[in-house]
Amino acid sequence: MTQSTPIIEVSNLNKTYQKQTVLEDISFAVSSGSVLAIIGPNGAGKSTLVKILLGLETPTHGTVLIDGQKPQVARERIGYVPQRFTFDRTVPITVHEFLMLAACEEKEHTRTSMVDRALQEVGLPNIADHQLGALSGGQFQRVMIARAILHHKDILILDEPATGIDVAAEKTIYDFIRKLNEERGVTVLLISHELDIVFSFATQVICLNKRLVCHGVPKQVITKDVLQEMYGHLAGAYHHHCDK
Repeated sequence: MTQSTPIIEVSNLNKTYQKQTVLEDISFAVSSGSVLAIIGPNGAGKSTLVKILLGLETPTHGTVLIDGQKPQVARERIGYVPQRFTFDRTVPITVHEFLMLAACEEKEHTRTSMVDRALQEVGLPNIADHQLGALSGGQFQRVMIARAILHHKDILILDEPATGIDVAAEKTIYDFIRKLNEERGVTVLLISHELDIVFSFATQVICLNKRLVCHGVPKQVITKDVLQEMYGHLAGAYHHHCDK
């Protein structure tokens, strides 16, 4: 695929729950190999859009295609890292065992090789025997990324990947995501509230508030008016943040 080839195409997307419109007439395309940030206030429909892209929800109207296929068909080509992964941290499961579960359909020697390679790629080659519940926030997020890339993925979707971790760990995570994008050509979709990350990291941005407020290069389309439309009285604080 070339850089300009759309790998995701969304056309006239609408989603309604019990007569309440969550997404209204959303249309956009994502080029293969790009980094797309999705921003918007709470309740803007970001999570619903991601669920539709993952094939976990179906549109009320409109179409979504992943490289020409329905999301349910293309789901295996998408890696997903949720904002939060809740589990009982007292459960005695190691990082290796946790990742082996995600590769359960493969033969055991193949699974072990996949796990070792994924941990190496995220910069954690020596924690396979560590207890999952004892990891720091940054380590755990990198393990979740390793889980998402165990199998080759064309698209990686991350929901607020730096939530609850320190600045150093955040930089490590974004550096690795950038490496995946640049070296493997993985298309990245990133939900974020951090506009400085959007400006420095994303090649494209979608501004969402139930409908599409803007779509394009962050520095060109994120304006004071756009921030005002999305965040209202909070726009000043958001605008100050992105001016750093």
